[in-house]
Amino acid sequence: MSTPDYIRVVLADDHAVVRAGLKAVLGTARDIEVVGEARDGSEAVALAERLKPEVVVMDLTMGDSNGAEATKQIVSRGIPSKVLVLTMHAEEDYLVPVLEAGASGYLMKNAADRELVDAVRAVARGDIYVRPAAARVLAKGLTRKDPLAEEREKFERLTERERDVLKYTAQGYSAPEIGEKLHISAKTVDTYKQRIHEKLGLHHRSDYVQLALKLGLLSAP
Repeated sequence: MSTPDYIRVVLADDHAVVRAGLKAVLGTARDIEVVGEARDGSEAVALAERLKPEVVVMDLTMGDSNGAEATKQIVSRGIPSKVLVLTMHAEEDYLVPVLEAGASGYLMKNAADRELVDAVRAVARGDIYVRPAAARVLAKGLTRKDPLAEEREKFERLTERERDVLKYTAQGYSAPEIGEKLHISAKTVDTYKQRIHEKLGLHHRSDYVQLALKLGLLSAP
């Protein structure tokens, strides 16, 4: 996606002095113009809807207003503006949730004088802007968001014998049949099932089947 010839920006921050400083920084770029200023999230959404700027520079905490929620509203309403979050909070605390809310960039305020112009240009052309040092935060966040990570973690809590009992139960074998396969008694199989219940909270065979399907255990030999 190419950068628009002229980038219109709305600034959202509850401190007038901060907005003035950001406006001065952006004023050094000939291809950027601040077309509106908002004191809170609601004003930011309203201005974005009315002016449709290329970029909204959004503070996360504006009094009682939540910049992440305002970002979600801009995205959910189909407003074409890109959101660049500019905040005092370190990436470890907010980066992943903010990007999940629909923001296109994350910049700390102490770097605004050096990076704001580049960040605005980057998100305006459709890129994601984060500091190189934030890559590790993103990697951790993406790992946490792996939809199967929680199920794999649960399965790894089980002993090898408990995993066998889970798999055979999901495949439809009865306790005596499982006992025969594993050379243990049906009563011992029931003991393993109780341990599986205590560790994973699985109650019925359908629960076993759902977990096994997610992890691909039913196709395993």
